[in-house]
Amino acid sequence: MPEGPALIFLTLGAIALLLGLILLAKLHAFLALIITSMALGLSAGMAPLKVLKSMQSGFGEALGFIAVVVSLGAMIGRLLEHSGGGRALAEWMLSKTGRRQAVWAVLFSSFLVGLPIFFEVGFIILVPLAYSLARESKKSLLYFGLPMAAALTVTHAMVPPHPAPAAAAQLLGADMGKAILYGAILSIPMAISGGILYGLWISRRMFIPVPESVTVPAEAQQNPPHNALTVLILTLPVILIFASSIADFLQSPGRPLLNFLGHPFTALTLTTLAAIYFYGYRRGLSRDALLKMTTDALMPVGTLLAIMGGGGAFKQIIVDSGVGPYIGRLLASSSVSPLVLAYLVAAGMRVAQGSATVAIITAGGIVAPLVKDIPGYTPEMILLALCCGGTVLSHVNDAGFWLVNQCLGMTVPQTLRSWTAMKVVTSIVGIAIVLALQALLQ
Repeated sequence: MPEGPALIFLTLGAIALLLGLILLAKLHAFLALIITSMALGLSAGMAPLKVLKSMQSGFGEALGFIAVVVSLGAMIGRLLEHSGGGRALAEWMLSKTGRRQAVWAVLFSSFLVGLPIFFEVGFIILVPLAYSLARESKKSLLYFGLPMAAALTVTHAMVPPHPAPAAAAQLLGADMGKAILYGAILSIPMAISGGILYGLWISRRMFIPVPESVTVPAEAQQNPPHNALTVLILTLPVILIFASSIADFLQSPGRPLLNFLGHPFTALTLTTLAAIYFYGYRRGLSRDALLKMTTDALMPVGTLLAIMGGGGAFKQIIVDSGVGPYIGRLLASSSVSPLVLAYLVAAGMRVAQGSATVAIITAGGIVAPLVKDIPGYTPEMILLALCCGGTVLSHVNDAGFWLVNQCLGMTVPQTLRSWTAMKVVTSIVGIAIVLALQALLQ
C-alpha cells in the first residue's frame, strides 16, 4: 500500500476527481461521492471487498443518527410553514418594535423561523414582508431583504437539525446538544454583521426597488397560531437540550430524565408531536391531511440523506486507507491550526461546486479523519470552523444566489455586491470569533 506523501497526493487527486465529476461530468453529488470513494480505496491499495465494507460502514455510521434528526426537523418546518406561524411571528415583532426598528424585528424573526426551516422555504415565506416594508418606507429592498436573508442562511449552515451542520457534527463526533447551542449562539453575531452592518451599509449605496411584477399577497393562512405558541415550538428542542446540559453541569438528581428528554431524538420527537397537535389537529386538519403533509416533508430529505451517506463513506475510506491518521500526525506536529484547515477545505468546496450543504458534508468527510484526537481542539469548535467555511461566497453556481437574485429583482453584478458580499462578511466574522475563542480557551 502507498505510504506517507503518496497517500496525500492520492487524496488530493480523489478530491479533484470528486469536483470534476460534479462540475464537469454533471453527476449527482451522491454518485460522485460513491465513485470517488471506490477510486481512492482501490488506488490506496485496499482490497476490493475491504473498500466496499469500509463504504458500507461509513454510510451507516453517518446516517444512523442524522436520518432521524433531519427527518423530524423537516416535519416541524413543514407544519410551521403551513400554519402561517412564521409570517405571523414576524408581523407581531414588527408591531412591537415599530417601523423605526423594523429591520431588527425582521432579523430576529427570520432567525427564529430559520432554526427549523430550510433557507429556501423560509425566504419564500418571509420575502413578501420585505416587499411590504420596503414599499411603505420607500427604502431599498436590500434594507429589509438582506437582514432577512442573512439570518435564514446563517442558521441553515450553522445550526442542527439543518442537514449540513447535523451531518458534519456526526462525522466529527461532536456532541449534538453542544453543536446546536454553539451554532445558534455564533449565528447571532454572524447574522448581525452581514445582515445589519453590511446590509444597511450597502442598502444606502444601492437602491433596489420592489419589482414591479410583485404584488404583495394577503396572508395565506387565516387565524395563524398564537405567537407565543410559535416561539415555544421553535425553541422547544433547544430548551430541552439546554436543560440536559445544565443538569449534567450541576449533577442534578433528575439528570437521567433530563438527559433522555434532552437527547436530540427525544427533543425533536416531542416538538414534532406538539407541532402536529397545535398546527394540525387544533387547526382542524384531518389525520389524512396531516399524514400527507408529513409525508411530503420527507420527500426532499431523501436526496440530502443520500449525499450525507456518501460523505460518510468517503470519510471512512480516508480513515481506512491510512491517509487520515497520517495527515493527523502531520497536523499534530505542525503549526497549522485544524480550525483553519477545516475552514479552508469547506470554503474551497463551497466556491467550487456551489451548494453549502454538499460543501459542509463533503468537507466534514475529508476533515474528520485528519483532525481526530488532535489535542486542544474539540469537535464542536472544528465543526463551527467547518460550517463557517461552507457558508462563504455564494455565487452563480449556487441555487440560493439565483433565488435571491430573482426574488429581489437584481442584476447579477448587484447580487454579487449585496448577497455574495454579505455571505463573505458573515463567514469571516464567524471564523474570526471561532479562532478568538480557541485562543482564549488554550
